Amino acid sequence: MEQVASYLCLFLAALIPLLLLKLSSRGGSGGGRRRLPPGPSRLPVIGSLHHFLFVRSPLAHHAMADLARRHGAPPLMYLRLGEVGLAVASSPAAAREVMRAHAAAFASRPWIPSMRPAMERGAVGLVFAPHGALWRQLRRVSVLELLSARRVRSFRRVREDEARRLVAATPPGGAINVGVRLAALTADVTMRAVVGDRFDRREEFLRAIKEGSRLVTGFSLGDLFPSSRLVRFFSGTAGRVMDLHRKMFELMDCAIRQHEERRAAMASTPDGAVKEEDEDILGVLLRIHREGGLEVPLTMDIVKSLILDLFSGGGDTSASTLEWAMSELMRNPGAMEKAQAEVRSKLQGKPSVTEDDLHDLKYLKLVIKQTLRLQPVLPLLLPRESTEDRKVMGYDVPKGTMVLVNAWAISRDSGCWDDADAFKPERFEDGKIDFKGTDFEFIPFGAGRRMCPGMTFAQGIMELVLASLLYHFEWKLPAGMEPNELDMTEKMGMAVRRKNDLCLRAVVRVPVPTPP
Repeated sequence: MEQVASYLCLFLAALIPLLLLKLSSRGGSGGGRRRLPPGPSRLPVIGSLHHFLFVRSPLAHHAMADLARRHGAPPLMYLRLGEVGLAVASSPAAAREVMRAHAAAFASRPWIPSMRPAMERGAVGLVFAPHGALWRQLRRVSVLELLSARRVRSFRRVREDEARRLVAATPPGGAINVGVRLAALTADVTMRAVVGDRFDRREEFLRAIKEGSRLVTGFSLGDLFPSSRLVRFFSGTAGRVMDLHRKMFELMDCAIRQHEERRAAMASTPDGAVKEEDEDILGVLLRIHREGGLEVPLTMDIVKSLILDLFSGGGDTSASTLEWAMSELMRNPGAMEKAQAEVRSKLQGKPSVTEDDLHDLKYLKLVIKQTLRLQPVLPLLLPRESTEDRKVMGYDVPKGTMVLVNAWAISRDSGCWDDADAFKPERFEDGKIDFKGTDFEFIPFGAGRRMCPGMTFAQGIMELVLASLLYHFEWKLPAGMEPNELDMTEKMGMAVRRKNDLCLRAVVRVPVPTPP
């Protein structure tokens, strides 16, 4: 999205003769007898793309909210981006229509043209599986086996080990890059939960994940003009995606070999057999693959794609949320003091935070909720696609339309929230609003059939790590910086992160335990 202006200037210059022929119809008119949702005017060929030259922010969720405000703040807005029809839900009512009232019609994901060749070769996990038998099966396996509350509890030792490592590796008095440390921690927790150990090619794998994030969230004209071979040729994104797909699957093959060798070595020792309830996620998938008997066979390509889904969606999003939580607490010293007082009062000098301590940390949970409201790391959630013509809120949404839900705009809507832009964890004290998919003014994990199945996994990491950081350390901003001077500019990626590093100085208040 940040490259939109430069791309469009070049593209518009080439299309000026055609654009001067006529203006397309405005707002909800056009489309034959269809009554499309209101939105920006559209030009021939490029549709509504020219409006993005004048938005205040290059970030997609800000730009969509800005366009909606300029056109009367409709709860459902329609744009045409090149050849792609796009509907954006920007109110709780519109989100409810998309994710609940018309759930089946909007339960599929669009296959972006640059990613389609890889998907057609088997790179389809839970995230992008079309709504149907395969998706239902993968959802059932994920909810009941991979990410069930019981399975997540079984990874408790992994989370506690990595949290202690993070605390022990934090240099007292020195400045640290909080985001980098958190990203490494969540990657290691996810890696150990998925494959049962640290991956020998960890750094190579994380670089590939980062490159995948860049490709998926980048701006590609080929995705907006899929019928144009010329545009696709000059874009070149599809080729890069295929190269990355082959690289990722090769790394997954290596991870699976490492996993099976470790399991074989364990099995050769007395009492070395792994109990089913103690299996790591890859072990569960390989067992299901071997047992067979499913409606849709769980092929090894699907196993690899599911693992990649977990890495892409698990570690990065939790790390970003934790970094935003620390940022918000540094900007709001009163909230920081209250959260630290709660943790230290409950733990009473214990050597480290364990998951048994988390139940009573009510204010810390409110801090995480408030962070998710102000800084949802997937601000537009994941795109959906209408699989049939539907009438939503009195408007026609044609089959094949991409649908986005602007969770960021909804969670900052002054019609839903008092003092909407303020960081106030106390607003959640009454427990009336939660992020579990029934309150559509607060949907950081989505809602309905495509709601994120990894919510419990993410909560476990975020609560333990934040509690550990607040328990052991006082945190200081760089010398001379006031709390209200901390920059909160966002940067787009697989998850929305801080544009600038969060560098803080840690002062030990509770002695740091020896790393495991």
